[in-house]
Amino acid sequence: MKFPENLKYSSDHEWVRVEGSEAYVGITDFAQDELGDIVYVDVSCEGETLDKGEVFGSIEAVKTVSDLLMPVGGEVLEVNGELEDAPDLVNKDPYGDGWIIKVAIADEEELSALMTAAAYKEFIGK
Repeated sequence: MKFPENLKYSSDHEWVRVEGSEAYVGITDFAQDELGDIVYVDVSCEGETLDKGEVFGSIEAVKTVSDLLMPVGGEVLEVNGELEDAPDLVNKDPYGDGWIIKVAIADEEELSALMTAAAYKEFIGK
């Protein structure tokens, strides 16, 4: 199981990769492993501005459906279109091609509330 050091992690198992004033968001390796085979990613909030903690979509695995929550507030700039035809990218490459949304960060202070890789590993007991 991977925990890239360059990412921030939420207690809801989303990761954030900051690039300037924008960020890519996905679910962690731990989360995709817990969910199992992902069959559908439902995100239709492109262009919307959402607050931290708001639901931005859902992810469906063979046995369950789970809400996706904003780890930081901001405008959803892009949804990963690759996931429409290949939702299993979230399983295969959760920190790369399996990213889910790209956001314009509204308040960079919110990033400080997220966990480091070491803190997240401790949080999930790894």
